[in-house]
Amino acid sequence: MTALTGETGAGKTALLGALKLLLGERADSTAVRAGVSETAVEGRFVAGGEEVIVKRKVSADGRSRCTLDDEMATVGALAARIGPLVDLHGQHEHQALLAPSTHAGYLDRRAGESAAVALSSYREALATYRLATDAREMLAGRLAEAARNADYLRFVADEIGAVDPQPGEDESLEARLPALQHGERLAEAASEATRLLRGDGGALDTIAHASAALGKMTGIDPALDAIAARLADVAAMGDDVSADVRAYRDGIEHDPAALDEVQGRLSAIGALCKKYGPRLEDVLAARDDAIEALAARDAGDEALTVADEAVAAAEHELREVADTLASVRERSAPGFVEALGDAVADLAMPGTRFEVAFTTLPFESWTADGPHRIEFLYAPAAGQPARPLARIASGGELSRVMLALKGVLGEADTVETLVFDEIDAGIGGATATAVGRRLAELARGHQVIVVTHLAQVAAFADTQLVVSKATRGGEATTTVIQVEDERRVGEIARMLSGNDSEAGLAHARELLGEAR
Repeated sequence: MTALTGETGAGKTALLGALKLLLGERADSTAVRAGVSETAVEGRFVAGGEEVIVKRKVSADGRSRCTLDDEMATVGALAARIGPLVDLHGQHEHQALLAPSTHAGYLDRRAGESAAVALSSYREALATYRLATDAREMLAGRLAEAARNADYLRFVADEIGAVDPQPGEDESLEARLPALQHGERLAEAASEATRLLRGDGGALDTIAHASAALGKMTGIDPALDAIAARLADVAAMGDDVSADVRAYRDGIEHDPAALDEVQGRLSAIGALCKKYGPRLEDVLAARDDAIEALAARDAGDEALTVADEAVAAAEHELREVADTLASVRERSAPGFVEALGDAVADLAMPGTRFEVAFTTLPFESWTADGPHRIEFLYAPAAGQPARPLARIASGGELSRVMLALKGVLGEADTVETLVFDEIDAGIGGATATAVGRRLAELARGHQVIVVTHLAQVAAFADTQLVVSKATRGGEATTTVIQVEDERRVGEIARMLSGNDSEAGLAHARELLGEAR
């Protein structure tokens, strides 16, 4: 526990303002001293054994620059990294504990393992239910789309199916078309070639006579033998070519009906390619997609029934674990509010009463925090109605409520550093001593920093820092020093009586001794 003390206006607020800058709060040019270009704040934070150095500069034009361990960072990154480490409580500060969205979490931590197990089961069931409903909605969407497109899909499948094109058919038809279109002329050419090759006195006869003439002189001159061999090859090739030409002639289609059929098929396939193509492969894919979509639609009712059953089963499980979670929380609430009431009994808040309000949410509005909205309510005195904590508590009273909540939650509160500003507003005497003792107890599990004007509170601190202001050369400077031993006794005496008389010093020693 660290106490910040000093005269009013010494600069304690400036220190808290600097801390807020490091926590990522909004900055503007009012944070910069007149006549200088910028203000700079540096802080060292240690959490979970990890150290981080934070720096933030605000220029006179309101622009802000941040670094985390000397690396550039945004204000958002600063708030995300450092903000959760510190909870600052003051008369005009936003209180994390007062946000209803946090109340369920604190109640669960107070309840312990039973609430943690119930909440975990609830969140698993909620995730399963949401997955089931998402899957069902996606399926229903696809089926609705298929239903809207059913007529079109059926038309596509029927239109392409009527033509029934086969893979590669367009290419094979294109290859047949020339022979069908020019069959008569091609046949005449092939017949003429056959006559010239095989007819009487044709090319093959002439080559055979030439080959026979050379054959009479075989074995005399190797050069002539080579020519004779080549001529024999020509004769054999000519015979092969002649056979191929004759076969080609005999295979030519002269059927005009076949030409009409090929041209008709090409025309039909071309129309499909123009509509669903440009390639025949695209046409076939369009047909297959349409058939599959129609088949899926036909099987859709059964699939939707299965999806509905999955949603119903997930909802049943979710409602069961939600009931368990609600029961655990409702059982823990009386003990929680009783402990909270006991905690504020010593803090000058007689008759204060707390309640935990459970509001059941519509099923479709259930969140990861549970099936109901949980909010802490507060009645400042007997006979007063309980109202939302954030709306009715104010000033130093609000800070004391926060102190009581922190004490009740104990280790359940994961924020490591707690800062209380003017928690002692409007109290004194025995109540101030109770506040100091409560802060010291809280400091057993947290770092506690408190800005106070009361000696009874400061006396409980492990460390006391005195903030003072001096003016040099017309410029005010704030200084912070740690006071120990007799200097601390003197500061406590000043806080008690405004002077360091012997009576005041004796009272200060007595107060410090009682606090220890």
